[in-house]
Amino acid sequence: MKAAAPSADLSRLSLNHITTRRWSVREAVEGCLRANIPWIGLWRDKVAETGLKESARLVREAGLEVSSLLRGGMFPAVTKAERMVRLDDNKRAVDEAATLGTDVLVLVCGPATDRDLEAARGMVENGVEQLVPYAAGAGVKLGIEPFHPALMTERSVIVTLSQALDLAEQFEPDRVGVALDVYHVWWDPELYPQIARAAGRILSLHVNDWLVPTADSLLGRGMMGDGVIEIRRIRQAVDAAGYTGPIEVEILNPEVWNLPGDEILALVKERYTVHV
Repeated sequence: MKAAAPSADLSRLSLNHITTRRWSVREAVEGCLRANIPWIGLWRDKVAETGLKESARLVREAGLEVSSLLRGGMFPAVTKAERMVRLDDNKRAVDEAATLGTDVLVLVCGPATDRDLEAARGMVENGVEQLVPYAAGAGVKLGIEPFHPALMTERSVIVTLSQALDLAEQFEPDRVGVALDVYHVWWDPELYPQIARAAGRILSLHVNDWLVPTADSLLGRGMMGDGVIEIRRIRQAVDAAGYTGPIEVEILNPEVWNLPGDEILALVKERYTVHV
């Protein structure tokens, strides 16, 4: 069974699987087919539940495209031995991305192991440097995702697009780029000049919204249009920088997750059309 052609302009729309967190890979794939959503962004934990080969088969036979795999990264660690363990896990993530048919592995780079942010950023740089040759051999690009500073101690010491580009620019554009999530970058006074600077290195775009008040910095993301982010302006700037790839709707919010899956997808399509 192949995905039907979208009746609206949904050609770039991708369901990031976390938005329908309660669904398995099979359920998410079948939901995309029913909703005429042509792309899906997968998470490693959900792929592991279903099985890598089975997940790849489901996506392939459905005629869907995988926009990205989440996530690699988490490079900083106290000991060299642990850093090598994490590098090995990143290599497995590269292999999984290749098996699933996507050439983009999103990197959530990891927090500091103590108060030394500079040392942690050095570990991130070293981890990316070691991973690049392996990823290149598999035909997979590494997308560094800058995170909102509120999540620095939990998720990543790379907190601005400028920092992400400083790291990415140490490598060829077809090897390392950036993954932009509007939730993480919308606040940055240098956002639009940095998006222009990122031309040729934007590998992924994720959309959602920043709710006011924000109940939870990680799990409080809103559906597009429910918050304060200038989503369309950011998307237009990303387009102007030359990115024409899929746009993932990525909502981490238990209130959304508790909705029936098909209702979530209907809302995703409506809000994507109006606000993205």
